Amino acid sequence: MQIQPRLLRLRDAPTYLGMDRNRFNREVRPELTELRIGKQGVAFDRLEMDAWVDHYMRCNGRPARNRGDEVWDAIEAPGCGIGVGSGISTSRSSATAFTKALERVNSRQRN
Repeated sequence: MQIQPRLLRLRDAPTYLGMDRNRFNREVRPELTELRIGKQGVAFDRLEMDAWVDHYMRCNGRPARNRGDEVWDAIEAPGCGIGVGSGISTSRSSATAFTKALERVNSRQRN
């Protein structure tokens, strides 16, 4: 019998979830609690990772279906919408364009 550790090191977490490190860092890591181990070690709770997978499957999974069956997920699953969050913009818009847009929003709010 092999005991599965509760905490998984950063180097092992992507493999546990079956994905590469870049995808893990981009999509999963921001949703998990990081636990410091020693001076440089980082680990994640395996049960929290399992909960992330369960949520991901509810929102993105699709059961096998027979030909002719309706697509069951044509309507978004409850609680799975993309919400407002923070991050880094990948848009190439200039800072002045952003400033102008922000000024327009602020002026609308004042009126």
